[in-house]
Amino acid sequence: MTTETITNKSQSIKCKLHYRNLNAPINLPGLSQTFSELKSASILGANSSRTDAGRFSYWAAEPKEIFEFQKGQKNPFEKLHKVLSKYKLENPAMNWGLPKGIFCGGWTGFFSYELSRFIEHLPATTVDDLEMPLIRLSFYDRVIAYDHLKNTFWLLALETPDDTKQTEQKLTELEQFVIQSQHIDVSPPAPAEFDNMDLSTIRCNMSKVYYLQSVKKIKQYIYDGEVYQINFSRRFESEFNAAAIDLFHWQNHYNPSPYATYIDGGNFHIVSASPEMFITTADGIIQTKPIKGTRQRFDENDRRQPQVIQTNTKNLNELLYSEKEQAELNMIIDLERNDVAKICVPGTRKVVQPRAIESYPTVFHAVATIAGRLRDDITFCDILKAMFPGGSITGAPKIRSMEIIDETELTARGVYTGSIGFIGIDGIVCLNIAIRTIIIKGQKAYAQTGGGIVADSNAEAEWQETITKARALLAGINSVMRRA
Repeated sequence: MTTETITNKSQSIKCKLHYRNLNAPINLPGLSQTFSELKSASILGANSSRTDAGRFSYWAAEPKEIFEFQKGQKNPFEKLHKVLSKYKLENPAMNWGLPKGIFCGGWTGFFSYELSRFIEHLPATTVDDLEMPLIRLSFYDRVIAYDHLKNTFWLLALETPDDTKQTEQKLTELEQFVIQSQHIDVSPPAPAEFDNMDLSTIRCNMSKVYYLQSVKKIKQYIYDGEVYQINFSRRFESEFNAAAIDLFHWQNHYNPSPYATYIDGGNFHIVSASPEMFITTADGIIQTKPIKGTRQRFDENDRRQPQVIQTNTKNLNELLYSEKEQAELNMIIDLERNDVAKICVPGTRKVVQPRAIESYPTVFHAVATIAGRLRDDITFCDILKAMFPGGSITGAPKIRSMEIIDETELTARGVYTGSIGFIGIDGIVCLNIAIRTIIIKGQKAYAQTGGGIVADSNAEAEWQETITKARALLAGINSVMRRA
């Protein structure tokens, strides 16, 4: 076990970063369970799929402070910039022996989709019935990071002038959490009964008649040349009387996703099984990785036969050669190239990975990666204003698509299709697109699903697709509820 210290000499609050490398037995569910019992916990990853998202999983709790921006307040980006500037390391941690790209402390939380109203002049006719913050970030001065490639833990603690604990005490407490977790037995979650799910008890924020009429309206906008595609969604609501961490365990067991997150917001919880990266920044390079096109890796009848997953090529080839899916992703690539160009050094923006099919534990995704070198004067708030929300969940062109989304969707999206992740004090950022995300509030669970509507979309098929996507989320809720 090694211990190092990094000193910050910037004009912000003076910080020192202390860290230890710890080799210990691994029990990721046990560690997640341990942190879920602490105040205001945030967990990123904590499953094997995390290696696809920069190789690290993170656990943090008991934040030093919390920043929230609520509906009705003004100037979110001015306030956000001030908050993010409060703590900063002058020297990046990667230059001092820590692995490249690791989150060494800072802010973790989410940005709701409706933050976009402060970026563009958009109508506001949807009903915000959940009344969650538009921004909620927690500043953590203690973080446990697990390196999935090296199978080792990193314990990280920030020292600030107003600390009430010695830094060595912080690191020792983190080490104790890892040791404690080794003795926690998290039983395998109950499997989902997809075929026997009763959807009659699930409420939805729109009727089928309204949905079909809205798709017809969206297609007319497309025929009129106003947009090429709209991502249209609807929200499902279920009773929920279990622990949010149990749902996180279920998702990580049956649907491990590279950008999985667990957020304890006090009077609400967020459980996300997102496979999609919104943005990462490191070494002055920004990347975005939109997804357009998804197929199951196995047929419905093969759910209990894992060996079939590895050999099923039908869905893979269908996605690979789909002209419709190719066209949709190409549209979003062009949109993201335009967004990235706003904040990057001229000539550095490029598609570093054209359309490719990536395999995940349960699905195939068609993805592309766009990158560029950020200009020296660009702040995180500048990045948000240029890129947020992600184009893959709005449509193209983005602004007109968001106007139509507001016109046709009945309730505010909130965290859904916003972003969740971290902003490190050293400038490293990793945010997901908050799809496959469940909000738990007031003994209810809310899951929202949608799809891209294009000129030749079949409204009935799109309706059914939202049910298929929601079924995977609702199955987890149902399984956890049965065991509660």
